[in-house]
Amino acid sequence: MSSHTSYGSELRAPSPTPSVWSMTSSMREAIFRQEYGRNLNNYSEVYRLPADEEELDRLNKQHEMFKEMMGRYPPPMEEVMAEDDSPGEERKAVLDLGCGSGCWQVAHGPKRITDVALDFPHCSAVAVDLVPMQSLTMPPNLRRELMLEVDDINLGLEHFYNDFNVVHVRLISSGIRDYAGLVDQITRVLRPGGMLDLLEFDFRVYGGDRKPIIVRPSVMEGPWLPRWMYMCQMAVRQRGGHVDAANLLRRWVSDHRCMEDVVYREFWAQTAPWNPGKDAHSMWLNEMGAIMRDDIKAFLRSGRPLLLGSGLPQEFVDDLEARAVKELDEGRTPTLIRLENVYARKRR
Repeated sequence: MSSHTSYGSELRAPSPTPSVWSMTSSMREAIFRQEYGRNLNNYSEVYRLPADEEELDRLNKQHEMFKEMMGRYPPPMEEVMAEDDSPGEERKAVLDLGCGSGCWQVAHGPKRITDVALDFPHCSAVAVDLVPMQSLTMPPNLRRELMLEVDDINLGLEHFYNDFNVVHVRLISSGIRDYAGLVDQITRVLRPGGMLDLLEFDFRVYGGDRKPIIVRPSVMEGPWLPRWMYMCQMAVRQRGGHVDAANLLRRWVSDHRCMEDVVYREFWAQTAPWNPGKDAHSMWLNEMGAIMRDDIKAFLRSGRPLLLGSGLPQEFVDDLEARAVKELDEGRTPTLIRLENVYARKRR
């Protein structure tokens, strides 16, 4: 990965704790551009999902679903983030890369990282994304001056080396050119004993048997969600994103000389409430499936700039999206999404 460049230094706050920050129209023009009716970041040609209110709302709801499915944090989090009052000990710090809404974070703000800042008030919490977040309700331990910086992590993380006890990454593979290189960068960002936590999905749709549904590219046939996801996968590859990262996370982390205590987990999510069971677990799966269905339908809308920007005709994209939405709403096709998670500790 090449050396870091800050594309948005003018967006950094003038002090570590600004009381108010607002985006001017000139800033918005520099940061965003309109494509196919959605706001996209203006700094990366790789990551082409929107950065607007609709997408932030999707990510916030998605975050709540993930907490229900996976738990709030990986099990080592409490130990790693335990407050240490020993003389000379550095303040605990957490970094959220590609934070999106910020949900590991408060509505319309960074929720991933805000959750951490509230749960571990003794820590310093930093969120990095391609666009600045604009919530004015952040916990005081969030380093807002960095949250206002436009950072493309494809350019390297040298400015964060040895600064953090936890680095969290979620669903950013579509915007990462060299994911194995990113993993190596993260190991350098971590302090000894620190934890990395990676979550990605592989842009595939699986049948009820948990085998990937193979799409025949030359034949326009259902099921339609797997076909839409296949087209999305091709568009991400065209942009240079790493759509296969999810399947390689465990190997990359396990093979790294700096990492130990590697844990791999996979989570299977129904794409709709199609489970016929009436027991409590089946009902819970259907509840999660209903939330995932709505998330996917919003993702179909978010993916329009990506698909249309890849050269697909609008009529084709419209038809494919409508068929996929109908399929999801009917809930007759037992399909699943697989999420792959790896967490590990850096050797002391």
